[in-house]
Amino acid sequence: MSAYASLAPFYDSLTGDVPYGAFADFYELLFKKYGVEPGLILDLACGTGTLTAELARRGYELIGADASEDMLAVAMEKCAGESLPVMPIFLNQTMEELDLYGTVSAAVSSLDGINYLPPERLGQVFERLRLFVEPGGLFIFDINTPEKLRSLDGQVFLDEGPEVYCVWRGELSPDAGALSYGMDVFSLRPDGAWERDFEEHTEYLHTLPRLRRELEAHGFGEIGVFAELRDAPPGEGEQRVFIAARRL
Repeated sequence: MSAYASLAPFYDSLTGDVPYGAFADFYELLFKKYGVEPGLILDLACGTGTLTAELARRGYELIGADASEDMLAVAMEKCAGESLPVMPIFLNQTMEELDLYGTVSAAVSSLDGINYLPPERLGQVFERLRLFVEPGGLFIFDINTPEKLRSLDGQVFLDEGPEVYCVWRGELSPDAGALSYGMDVFSLRPDGAWERDFEEHTEYLHTLPRLRRELEAHGFGEIGVFAELRDAPPGEGEQRVFIAARRL
């Protein structure tokens, strides 16, 4: 089963501890730091649209793009249920096939969406962003660090929500430079029985030098690397880092 097909209806209940407000605060801090006043923002790999909605509440215009129809369905329902100043536009597109109607003044990609790209596709995605982020605009994203992904090798985790249990186990492939994790999703059906589905996810170990090279090769500069949700350099053993780059 493709990633997020069975997980989509339960994603929000399983990620209730994600501080989306703090993500939006940090993005706004970086907008000011780089002197960018975004009008239209792209939320790349937007998932269920929680961050999309958070930014829209703050008065920004949003385009949310994601490869998963199931996640986008949740995102559209979520935003339709709110009185947002401007309703986001949602597009069912992979990162590699990004194709907007015009340019945006900023793009963000949260919660390690870029880790899902194999190294050979980084340049392709950054090139698509170069086409659609206007000159002087900003691209902000975060990654799970290689140190974090290596630490998940062989680890087994249980996440649960009101009507779902999710069990997953990480397996590192050093040759591929990737961590794969099989995910069993047990969901409660209306008749009271439990249904089991399986998904497989893969995240790639991207180093900061590789990301910098690819960004610079595809029209981005003034690259800043930050600790998780802090305007400070990342420390040793950082689990998640944020990268901001200006479109030249």
